[in-house]
Amino acid sequence: MQTGFATRPALVFGATGTDDVVAAVSHAAGAGLPLGVQATGHGVPGDWEGGVLISTRRMDTVRIDPGTRTATVGAGARWGQVVAASVAHGLAPLNGTAPSVGAVSYTLGGGLGILGRTFGYAADHVRAVDVVTADGVPRHVTADSDPELFWGLLGGGAQLGVVTSLEIGLVPVARLYGGALAFDGREVDPADVLRGYERWTRTLPDEVTSSLAALVYPDLPQLPPHLRGRYLLLIRIASTGSAADGERLVAPLREIGPTVSDTLHEMPYAESPAIHGDPDFPHAYYGDNVLLGELDPAAGAELLALTGPAAPSMHVVQMNHLGGALARPAANAVPYREAGWLIRILSPLDGTDVATLRALHAEAFGLVAPRALGRSLNFAFGGNDRPQDLYDPETLKRLAVLKATYDPANLFTYHHGTP
Repeated sequence: MQTGFATRPALVFGATGTDDVVAAVSHAAGAGLPLGVQATGHGVPGDWEGGVLISTRRMDTVRIDPGTRTATVGAGARWGQVVAASVAHGLAPLNGTAPSVGAVSYTLGGGLGILGRTFGYAADHVRAVDVVTADGVPRHVTADSDPELFWGLLGGGAQLGVVTSLEIGLVPVARLYGGALAFDGREVDPADVLRGYERWTRTLPDEVTSSLAALVYPDLPQLPPHLRGRYLLLIRIASTGSAADGERLVAPLREIGPTVSDTLHEMPYAESPAIHGDPDFPHAYYGDNVLLGELDPAAGAELLALTGPAAPSMHVVQMNHLGGALARPAANAVPYREAGWLIRILSPLDGTDVATLRALHAEAFGLVAPRALGRSLNFAFGGNDRPQDLYDPETLKRLAVLKATYDPANLFTYHHGTP
């Protein structure tokens, strides 16, 4: 949960079902009040005050139909709940790395999952959307019933209505080969790690999804001794192939240099959150990202140097290798499918003001700007100032038409949207 930005609505509706959402939307529209929706609070776009907030966290039902390999997921359900319900049937959703993140909101932003290169975005697997639009009308939307609204809801975020549930397709994955290789950035040159990783990704099969993360761990007593104060670069891997194939594929990575830890092994899908180990406690952070056509390892190494141990504050950098099924066309508004890489920077708000962090992020992203395509909606944390960068021009144009049709008064103001 994001605690770095103030959310002070004048009125909060604690919704338990669609009727409550209809009442909240109707009240806000009738009173001319801006409206926002929140399930877990991870993706707060920035400070906001006044208006109406719909909390959907109580709408957290998850129903699995193993026969059709689908899950019906309530607006407040978290990925951890969906994974737990799915694995009982030998199935898996296209979830993100953090079990505490809201499944519906993440999917509406596209949903980059730990098996993304194999199966695509989470939005690509949605079968139906239940939504309440700004006129207070509940709608059951499918690709057949309303193809244009269906297209815009998936990838358009929360700007077109309040989604109360999704029907999503599940994939037949019960286990995977995964884990992380951790290198000490003071013992192994970070540039060498990045070069070796980028070179490794060039010939990977689609069954392998991976990322590189770099961060200086704070010297805190609650952390394990082997992490305190260390600058680590972690290559995280999830593969649907066999363990034997996985061991063969990662051999070049193990040759980069000595590792602090190596957790790569075959695991049941239920254990997959351990690959990334995202924090499950509320904290304050500012974050942004850039999608690149290609990654220039030299520019990436400069970015790591700027955000590493010499930086005046802590930063978590993640470089996601894209492509594979993520590049395939789909009937939704998830943009920039041609991107080969996603670079994310997340910076804790531990006394450093947002303006200072924005300036550092601008400098860091400027290093890779020549190959930039745009930004990902899912990872714009507190960055609601450049909505035009979130979509390509054609997608923006189509979303603007949908916005004018379904929310002409811009009721859904407190979310990333069309400019």
